[in-house]
Amino acid sequence: MSGDQQHWTKHLNEMRSRMLIVFGAFVIMLMVGFFFAKPIIEFMKEDILQGNLKETLELHIFSPGEALSIYMQFAFVVAVTFTMPIALYQAWQFVRPGLTPREQKATLSYIPFAAGLFILGLFFGYFWVFPFLLNFMFVLTSSLGATETYGMYEFFRFLFRVVFPIALLFELPVVILFLTRIRILNPDLLRKARRFAYLLMVVLAAFVTPPDFVSNVLVAIPLILLYEVSIWLSSRVYRRIQEEDEEWERTWQEREKSNLEDGW
Repeated sequence: MSGDQQHWTKHLNEMRSRMLIVFGAFVIMLMVGFFFAKPIIEFMKEDILQGNLKETLELHIFSPGEALSIYMQFAFVVAVTFTMPIALYQAWQFVRPGLTPREQKATLSYIPFAAGLFILGLFFGYFWVFPFLLNFMFVLTSSLGATETYGMYEFFRFLFRVVFPIALLFELPVVILFLTRIRILNPDLLRKARRFAYLLMVVLAAFVTPPDFVSNVLVAIPLILLYEVSIWLSSRVYRRIQEEDEEWERTWQEREKSNLEDGW
């Protein structure tokens, strides 16, 4: 086996090992999430179905397998939330040898930032977007003179279809920061692509939310704001990179000057 083949085999083996660690953590967290699903479901039922909704909205189970599906939905969200830091750390360990010491330190700090943004996205979707959508749909149903009777599985599926993609989209600043840190993106490029990025945010909002104008706007506006925050963060990181480059160049010039003086 040649040296290049050995090199690639080593990297593939390392990637497989790290993926197995992430998968094992996910399975463990999935079991933990399944165990804690019931109190979470009870809390959310009491929190969401309150006031007029508690009196008019009923949740039902329509098939024997739906109860298991509901538990697995909650277990999956719990597993993803708590496995994400582990997955990001394993990804950082995999790319760490190709980064400078400063880049290693900087990118490592993005892991808690990414986990925090994901949780923030869950809270944003659950406490702001979903209640607004639910009440909006309730008003529309009332205007038709109909009684709302939902399947519990479909109800929570609708909830996760709104909340979970929003949480994933909240990772945008971390992605842009990381790409800036490894010199793939820069703030000037992000500013030039602003109009196209806005269009993409609107398309993404329409893709991850139910097909109505109100929910699209509720998700698109925060995404656009996140993009602007990402540009600002990218500018700070890019200035720091330029300062590091200038410092490295000064150090190199001083070393070369010292070598020349020693040579004389």
